[in-house]
Amino acid sequence: MAPPQLVQLYRELQQTFTSGNLQQTGVLLTRLKIALTETGLLVPLGNPDPQDLVIARDILEVGAFWSIRTKDIPSFDRYFSQLQTFYNDFSSVLPPSPREYPLRGLNLIRLLTQNRIADFHTTLESLPLRADALTANPYIAHPINLEQWLMEGSYSKVWNAREEAPAEEYKFFVDSLMGTIRNEIASCEETAYESLPLKDAATLLFFKNQSELIAFAQQRGWQVDLTAGKINFAKKTEEKVEIPKEKLILANLQYARELEQIV
Repeated sequence: MAPPQLVQLYRELQQTFTSGNLQQTGVLLTRLKIALTETGLLVPLGNPDPQDLVIARDILEVGAFWSIRTKDIPSFDRYFSQLQTFYNDFSSVLPPSPREYPLRGLNLIRLLTQNRIADFHTTLESLPLRADALTANPYIAHPINLEQWLMEGSYSKVWNAREEAPAEEYKFFVDSLMGTIRNEIASCEETAYESLPLKDAATLLFFKNQSELIAFAQQRGWQVDLTAGKINFAKKTEEKVEIPKEKLILANLQYARELEQIV
């Protein structure tokens, strides 16, 4: 059985996380990870008590969600990696966790935000679900749809997916995806246009208001003309490449002479 002190900290963690106190949640998670390490439950071996495993799994799941809410992606990666032992190796002895597939879905979207498409499909295929059950699970269907829309270039659907997220934490990764999409669209605009009306630029970049657009324009080094109501794109100076005309002519003449000798 888990030590009473660990169980007490675990109960405090549940209450603190539910209340939304992220700072205190982080403090408790640090103490609990030390306690899990000392009791051999962080990386369980042998045949530990299933009730202790459930406590350890719950702690790590809270840690994963806490990481997203504090926007700490490396921390999320660590917690999710540690949870794999519980989800895969001990799935036959533990009751299903209601947090498992929300976290698996979050991990899939994380792979999309990092443009790791091959890893996305490998992870998707390794899920312990039948093919027809993947799209029936809202937490897995959401990243599947996002990946399809990204491949199609249906960015408006990606934008709308934010409001259809199955959990609040999903919005963080969708916002990250939109940041990548905006930069791609902005690069195309810089190439295709010399300027655009503010309203059109905001629509193309999926900004809700002008202040968001102006902040983005400043990051890109664009010139915002509020009087004229348009954005002037900073044109990159084209590098002039000097062509060695005389050398090319001489080389072609030499090549012609050699052909005549062969003939």
